[in-house]
Amino acid sequence: MPDSTFLSRVRIKNYRSIGSCDVSLGPLTFLVGPNGSGKSNFLDALRFVADSLRDSLDHAIRERGGIGEVRRRSTGHPNNFAVRLEFSLEAQEGHYSFSIGSKPNGGFDVLNEECVVSGTRPAYYFVKKGELTKHGGMEGTPPPASTDRLYLPLASGWPVLRPVFEGLSRMGFYNLNPDRIRDLQSPDAAALLRRDGSNLASILSALTRKAPERKARIEEYLSRVVPGVERVEVKAMGSKETIEFRQRVKGSKFSWHFDAANMSDGTLRALGVLVSLFQFSNGDGPEVRLVGIEEPETALHPAAAGLLLDVLLEASERIQVIVTSHSPDLLDSKELPTDSILAVVGSEGESQIARVDQAGRDALKQGLCTAGELLRLDQLIPDPDAIKAGEKQTKFMFDYAD
Repeated sequence: MPDSTFLSRVRIKNYRSIGSCDVSLGPLTFLVGPNGSGKSNFLDALRFVADSLRDSLDHAIRERGGIGEVRRRSTGHPNNFAVRLEFSLEAQEGHYSFSIGSKPNGGFDVLNEECVVSGTRPAYYFVKKGELTKHGGMEGTPPPASTDRLYLPLASGWPVLRPVFEGLSRMGFYNLNPDRIRDLQSPDAAALLRRDGSNLASILSALTRKAPERKARIEEYLSRVVPGVERVEVKAMGSKETIEFRQRVKGSKFSWHFDAANMSDGTLRALGVLVSLFQFSNGDGPEVRLVGIEEPETALHPAAAGLLLDVLLEASERIQVIVTSHSPDLLDSKELPTDSILAVVGSEGESQIARVDQAGRDALKQGLCTAGELLRLDQLIPDPDAIKAGEKQTKFMFDYAD
């Protein structure tokens, strides 16, 4: 079975609460730690990349409250932040990175950006302070670079770099909002489920048309989370649309129809999680390669945790999945790969993210306990040696950005 890993390694410097971070990822990764430890900031760093490429760098920064809210706050007042992603595509491997520097009065500059692709068609470019300094593997005259935007959207005009742009810009990240899923929704041709689930009806329609077997799988899982639910359909209501649930009711010969407005938060969040993992593009572009979900267990009964893990494991055979969690119930399976867990702790406003420490890894590999049991005992902690090694590697990689 092919490995679904798209991002194999992530390095982050000075992004929100993350001073430095250097972690390896697999098909399924759990970011585990208490509230406020920085799990969401790791996912947001990846979402920042996708937003900057899909919309614009300026929009991504403004959406987060400005450059002062994006760069890490500390006594050292870092003036820049940086991200480096190592990726694998069908016939390509490489890395993409950039560093952003802040200016007075809320301004910013792209200090450095680079993309290097190896494989059957190698290519590369390097941008420094608005100047394209090197490039290769691409035909024709390259477009000029600038300091206020990323270069990869322009470089995606070259076929060799198009898959990189599409893979990174189509990563999906979710903090689902049941109220937005309940609302009547306008038909949407977007190729990606929105972060809050507010175009879920349109994505479900695309699944019905283009991947009915995935829709059937969603209905099968949903019926196990919410006993009695048989089907979910998209229902037109004038110029809007909503989601209709067909559910068995005791004493009735036929299933009853319920609109999304009449369903519980847990049911709507469960449907949103399933659609995010099984979604099919509503446009003509390629499928989503990576999905990140914040606390998918929220509003679900603890008894559904095992089923949720089954869903995440199945989905990770096709796409890369990253989830944040502080639920011991979700991590109670001994079948969960030890390497799929990244421990996150926060201390004095700074997040530390790394693999589980040696004692914890030994206990998990020997089957002495589950990750959920370690979490209950407050013993699921990052490996200090991995943190130190990551700090050195990150400093080395991003020294040019200081």
